[in-house]
Amino acid sequence: MGTVTKKDIIDRIVQRTSEPRAVVKKAVQEFLDQVIMELKRGNRLEFRDFGVFELKRRAARVAQNPKTLERVSVPPKVTVKFKVGRLMRESLELGDQQKAKAAAAKPAPADA
Repeated sequence: MGTVTKKDIIDRIVQRTSEPRAVVKKAVQEFLDQVIMELKRGNRLEFRDFGVFELKRRAARVAQNPKTLERVSVPPKVTVKFKVGRLMRESLELGDQQKAKAAAAKPAPADA
């Protein structure tokens, strides 16, 4: 499993759509900027069947350093939560099932 970058996604879209790279790059960046802007406003972003982005607020708390056992105060924090949508979940599960079937179908290596 590797890492796919924004550049990789842009390159794929350019190949599939034959749109100019500059146009695709601008569109992808604008989409990402809009996602960030809406999250900053506190809005929930729902992309049907893909998933939902929403903010999760964590309260301040007191934690303990496991090494020194010293009490440490942890400030409140806001994180982004992503919940996978139905079609993405089904697609990922189907991919896992296909990989498992392919692995089971491979003959075991013969000992020499």
